[in-house]
Amino acid sequence: MERVLIADDHPLVRDGLRTVISVAFDQCELFEASSIEEAMGVIEREGDFDLVLLDLNMPGTMGFSGLQAIRDHFPSVPVVIVSAAQERGLVRNALAHGAAGFIPKSLKRSAIVDALKSILAGELYTPDDFDEGEESIDAAEADILQRIDTLTPQQRVVLGCIVSGKLNKQIAYELDVSMTTVKAHVSAILAKLNVFSRTQAVIMVNKVNFVAPPARPHN
Repeated sequence: MERVLIADDHPLVRDGLRTVISVAFDQCELFEASSIEEAMGVIEREGDFDLVLLDLNMPGTMGFSGLQAIRDHFPSVPVVIVSAAQERGLVRNALAHGAAGFIPKSLKRSAIVDALKSILAGELYTPDDFDEGEESIDAAEADILQRIDTLTPQQRVVLGCIVSGKLNKQIAYELDVSMTTVKAHVSAILAKLNVFSRTQAVIMVNKVNFVAPPARPHN
């Protein structure tokens, strides 16, 4: 391993990972970023990296939006999620969004090194208690994902706006559509998710870390 980017908004976490990697991988060149924008700028400027170690919960990100942005712009760069949370649904969705592995911050230093080595060897690293088989998916989460799958692409965009707390008039302006169109989308979303309010919809999709596609004005 020659080049690694550590993207985390906590300096202590970056220092800890830097120490672990420096000791385990001699002469590895390390870079740091405290935001997604800074991380993408470093990748753009410096070129390919062997690994990007990414914290999910950084300022300016929601759910897997940071991971998705890096994967969209730099699809050849392996991104490993390093997170304090390690719920089964979170791990599964990280892998579904293209992560090369999921490393809990609670792991011992030696275990982090072993995880990085397995990822570099081409393996998909997940916590020991994670089972990526279909039987491991909680039935409620599977039901929510199935409901989300019934949404059209534009309804997913509108749902993302709702999750972000935007009002109908803000959604209409952002997507360049009429209020009537937005209201129709919202009604359809609530019906397909089988909920009665926007708040219920937000609570439901947050359980599976829903990430909306980027909003584009409707032509």
